[in-house]
Amino acid sequence: MNAALKICQAMHDARLPPPVSESAVEIARREWLYNATEQLVRFGQDVKFQRRLRRPQVVTVAELALAADELANARQADCDVGTPALGWMLIANNCGRADKDSVSQLLGYSDHPFGKLGEIAEALLRPLADDALAAQAEDDEL
Repeated sequence: MNAALKICQAMHDARLPPPVSESAVEIARREWLYNATEQLVRFGQDVKFQRRLRRPQVVTVAELALAADELANARQADCDVGTPALGWMLIANNCGRADKDSVSQLLGYSDHPFGKLGEIAEALLRPLADDALAAQAEDDEL
């Protein structure tokens, strides 16, 4: 199974009912994930942070593109895409338009605020959330 499918499967498996009450850390983690996902998906910017005396950590737009590409290729290989979505997307792009229907066909349905790309981005970012919050706390101490 390729990386994108493993990411999506792990996200699906990890879904639990919403907690009754959330701690401040859980709220901060959720806000950081939302903002970092928006930075990757909507603004097309890498997410980078660094803790003191450690190497910078980064999730790049190129990594997001690769994970999306793997997912789309896997969906096409599994015959989950019933239309020539890639062709329509290329034609629309060539004409300077966006074709969200074709993107949805290629990547699959999502109820995430940023669509399937948002789900993929969150899966890439989630393992870094605690370190990112620690880095923010370290920066706040300065």
